[in-house]
Amino acid sequence: MTQYRSDLIQTLTARGFLHQCTNLEALDAKATSGVVTAYVGYDATADSLHIGNLVSIMMLRWLQKTGHRPITLMGGGTTKIGDPSGRDETRVLQDDATINARIASLQTAFGRYLAYGTGKTDALMVNNADWLDGLQYIPFLRDIGRHFTINRMLTMDSVKLRLEREQPLTFLEFNYMILQGYDFVELYRRFGCTLQLGGSDQWGNIIQGVDLGRRVVDAELFGFTCPLITTSSGAKMGKTAAGAVWLKAERFSPYDYYQFWRNTEDGDVGRFLKLFTDLPLEEIARLEKLEGAEINDAKKVLALEATTLLHGAEAAKDAAETARKTFEQGGIGDDLPTVEISATELKTGIPAWSLFQRAGLAESNGEARRLIRGGGAKVNDQKCDDENVMVTADAVVDGVIKLSAGKKRHAIVKLT
Repeated sequence: MTQYRSDLIQTLTARGFLHQCTNLEALDAKATSGVVTAYVGYDATADSLHIGNLVSIMMLRWLQKTGHRPITLMGGGTTKIGDPSGRDETRVLQDDATINARIASLQTAFGRYLAYGTGKTDALMVNNADWLDGLQYIPFLRDIGRHFTINRMLTMDSVKLRLEREQPLTFLEFNYMILQGYDFVELYRRFGCTLQLGGSDQWGNIIQGVDLGRRVVDAELFGFTCPLITTSSGAKMGKTAAGAVWLKAERFSPYDYYQFWRNTEDGDVGRFLKLFTDLPLEEIARLEKLEGAEINDAKKVLALEATTLLHGAEAAKDAAETARKTFEQGGIGDDLPTVEISATELKTGIPAWSLFQRAGLAESNGEARRLIRGGGAKVNDQKCDDENVMVTADAVVDGVIKLSAGKKRHAIVKLT
């Protein structure tokens, strides 16, 4: 196994972040001789980051913890085009007001993981609209566009896969990789940034930026990507029956976030502890050895540590206590997802399928019906096998109704 000199590369490789790197030995040497400035770009495609963004945020976190400077680049400019990577359809174009509002919302999550400030290793928050919005088209084509060949651009996965599937790729989207490459050059010029981090799906775009830096500013830039994170069963990480796992409490509660990690597959616990927590590798090695029922203790540690990072120690503790009451004591935890229903509405009754959908235990009415037909639904811990049964005020116990979808997902209906 290769021995690296820098804390940065030792840490990133030991914790499982390394997938590809343009010149790992040279980057390792650079990281031993001074502060490396690195960035990850985040487009404002929603008002919250999601679990798919978390691995890159954790890379920036470890970069800072090992003595280097992270940049979170907000895509105020690139969001106006939309990254075609991994998509069959063009993104819906957003106006400036929507993009700016989303960026303001996104920024709050980063502060949980990174320390911002003016010190030499303090994180910077930068918006690429600062330079992209003012570009003049013809000068940009002459100065930057001439370094990109159509031949090479057509080999990039973001382009090639769209064309292979015979899905339209607009000229607007085709420009995305040029702008991303230009971002790297501008960050080098403005902040001395020499490293771009990202997911493996960004490798082609990152390579273009590294090459552009050599051609335009005669700089050695580096690209480093992490692997696509999948579960042991082969599923893409971050999807639940209720939808995406958001890094914003208003969209995905601390309790739900805790439960997401608590429900990790057995074979993924050690890997996820390395990627998504700050626990020392020695402690993770101990937890990885747990077997049988004891693996649940490791899952609880994973859930508590990951939830603490995002939502804070108090929210994580409350989520863990709610889970304990709900699962170990068979009761109703204080922080379970709650839907409020008027007593008047319950007087006449609500169909079971509608109640499960409204409580967020199913994404659609059809999914709620299938849940009940499949025997996975319970009302007050009693099996509900009739999707059309009317749930009335008679089901209220101590002011609430407990709903369960399978063994691990619960919600409460509270009377108003």
